[in-house]
Amino acid sequence: MCVSISQVSRLRFHSFGSSCCERVHGWLKSSSSLKLLDVRASSVDGKARWVRRNLSTTTQGSRSNNTKSSVLGGTIPVTRIIDEESRTKIRQQPFGNLQQRLSQDKDLPKLLTVIVADLETSGLNRKTERIIEIAAQDLAGGENSTFQTLVNPGNVPVTNTHIHGIRNDMVCRPEVPRMEELIPIFLRYVESRQKPGGYVMLVAHNGKTFDFPFLINEFNRCSFEIPHNWLLLDSLPLGRENMKIIEPTVKPKAGLQVLAEHYSLTREGDAHRALSDVLLLSQVFQKLTIDLKLSISDLVLRSHTASDIATAMAKNKKA
Repeated sequence: MCVSISQVSRLRFHSFGSSCCERVHGWLKSSSSLKLLDVRASSVDGKARWVRRNLSTTTQGSRSNNTKSSVLGGTIPVTRIIDEESRTKIRQQPFGNLQQRLSQDKDLPKLLTVIVADLETSGLNRKTERIIEIAAQDLAGGENSTFQTLVNPGNVPVTNTHIHGIRNDMVCRPEVPRMEELIPIFLRYVESRQKPGGYVMLVAHNGKTFDFPFLINEFNRCSFEIPHNWLLLDSLPLGRENMKIIEPTVKPKAGLQVLAEHYSLTREGDAHRALSDVLLLSQVFQKLTIDLKLSISDLVLRSHTASDIATAMAKNKKA
């Protein structure tokens, strides 16, 4: 069984299956004691306007009863709330060799949630630089399936504006959340998409080298841990493998834009902006898994845990 996803909407925040005229502002709808500020920039006469609005968070992601998707093989459960009983079961499970054990589970399609993610950062040094934008999309679709926000890096200046177009004045504002404020919100978003008692696979292009180390470092800096039921999959090796099959005598180039052009896909938004990259990778990832004939079990076996990435980071530091 291969991962598949329907054509994504052009909306910055959207619901799969919704009208193209419907603009859904993220997944944060119900009231809660924890709040985040909306940091969208609207354009008026070519100038960025910042809108300050309170966004409430919840661990429940609302879904319609008839939501369907080809992702992971059919109907998506209406509720993906991780209750305390499910949390306890997850904590009690042995996590040694998680990928092999999970890949052999006959109920894997009912357990795994695949979320495509992308980060933009203030620079390339993962030790000293900070995340300044994060976006994610649940491949199962449904209402509130997309998450995106800028992130305030504090006193760390943005030095690579030429890459992504994000400037200091866009993120160094009091209404833009800092990472320590954002992590609980992002965790709630992921949990709202997660299947009861299940696992999450975060997919990022060049994730093993870039996105995942940055994410792990930011979690550690803010005294959080990557949940033990998360798997991390780098889609770049899949792209290289596929392009090598097509051109076996040439060193494969498998950047996201190269793969998009190979599949004749059109990008929505600017390159190297988190949400634009996520929407494009969602389509590219589908096509890669189909071309390579990868099952869900295959993807699990190719994934890493946060512990795997952290160990590799420590080894590189010593080298």
